[in-house]
Amino acid sequence: MTDSNISPNIPQGPKGKLLTGHIKDFQADPLAYFTHLSNEYGDVAKIKFGPFQNVYLISNPDLIKEVLVTKQKSFIKSKAMHSLEDVMGQGLFTSEKEFHMSQRRLIQPAFKRSHISSYGQDMIDITTDYLSTWKNGEERIITQDMMSITLGIICKTMFSMDLKQGYELLGKSVETVIKMAVKRMRPIVRMPLWVPTKNNRQYKKVIQELDQIIYGMIEKRREDPLGHNDMLSILMNAKDDENRLGMTNKQVRDELMTTFLAGHETTANALSWTLYLLSQNPEVEKKLFDEIDTVIGSRPPTPDDFKNLTYTQNIIWESLRVYPPSFIVEREVDEDVMIGGYQFKKGEMVMVCQYVMHRKPEYFDNPESFIPERFENNFIKTIPAYAYFPFGGGSRVCIGNHFALMEAVLVLACIAQRYRLKLAPDHHEIIPIPTITLRPRRGLRMVVEERKSI
Repeated sequence: MTDSNISPNIPQGPKGKLLTGHIKDFQADPLAYFTHLSNEYGDVAKIKFGPFQNVYLISNPDLIKEVLVTKQKSFIKSKAMHSLEDVMGQGLFTSEKEFHMSQRRLIQPAFKRSHISSYGQDMIDITTDYLSTWKNGEERIITQDMMSITLGIICKTMFSMDLKQGYELLGKSVETVIKMAVKRMRPIVRMPLWVPTKNNRQYKKVIQELDQIIYGMIEKRREDPLGHNDMLSILMNAKDDENRLGMTNKQVRDELMTTFLAGHETTANALSWTLYLLSQNPEVEKKLFDEIDTVIGSRPPTPDDFKNLTYTQNIIWESLRVYPPSFIVEREVDEDVMIGGYQFKKGEMVMVCQYVMHRKPEYFDNPESFIPERFENNFIKTIPAYAYFPFGGGSRVCIGNHFALMEAVLVLACIAQRYRLKLAPDHHEIIPIPTITLRPRRGLRMVVEERKSI
């Protein structure tokens, strides 16, 4: 609702094209463009996507908190995010309002710390098994390796499948559906899925293939519900505290697909960026190796090591600052609302960009440098809450944030215990490409050097 007695501030922005607005500038290089808007126009910058769609970039942590927390009921997910409903259905990523909150209550137990701790050994086992295939001195496409490891972890913790089973059943279909979903998110004109174009037919086919597999696993588990402690069983057994109703097969499918697609790619990208940053910062790499050697030594890692790997955790936090896989939050205004003295009208669009906020010098000294030590001594408590928010915030904060952090730390520990990774000779320029997540354009080629033989 509007605050009628307050005269609204007028957001400023660059002059755009009559028909396309600023969309071509945005599409050419979203990260550089948003950084420019924030630096040039301050807390709120106004642009247009096309002739009619007003879009606002908010770059003030207090205003971001209003959007994500205190006045979050005035906003819904953007149309680009809702385009993912074709594959994610009404999972947590795309659902809204009361249905989203009821689903979140049902799913929360799957991500309790006690359950996450039980998944820790799976994370270690999957990673160490995968690393046993690496050979000293070989060049690997490390972005693909990280996708394979996190795919294996999500298959094991979600469906009790090993990596080989998971990849054979789901791997290629998941890779295809992610690529095609990205293409559908930001066209100037989005072709409805019912139009029988070649891309639409392929997209529908791969979604149907995934549906067939996942519904098959749900039905099989309903016939044999005992003896499993994975996410599938937890979701299928969940009951609402008020009405004692559980999820339908469709709801279970949507949440599984959401966790699968949103969960494994983001962590894979976080690990890829971390390994790249370590290769460029030998002093950080040495401190990592020193901690691994002190805490773990030559024995196999265990989930209990997580709490003692404090510098390793800070490496992940700093990597999430420099290259946040979830780099942007988009919201559509669902009702007229005043945020920090600025008036936003129903149908307009608001964006907040973690990539921009995480590099602001007023909150982070030497923001372009990779300095894990900055996260020591409760640093996060010394800056505004929404100056750093790699997992989003408010009622839509990533439900798997603790799972993702433990996964990233344990996978990195397993790698660092055995290997040093260096960027391959004559590597192409490392450029972050913003799609659904922030990933390195054309991947990362790295040379594996054996540090220890376990």
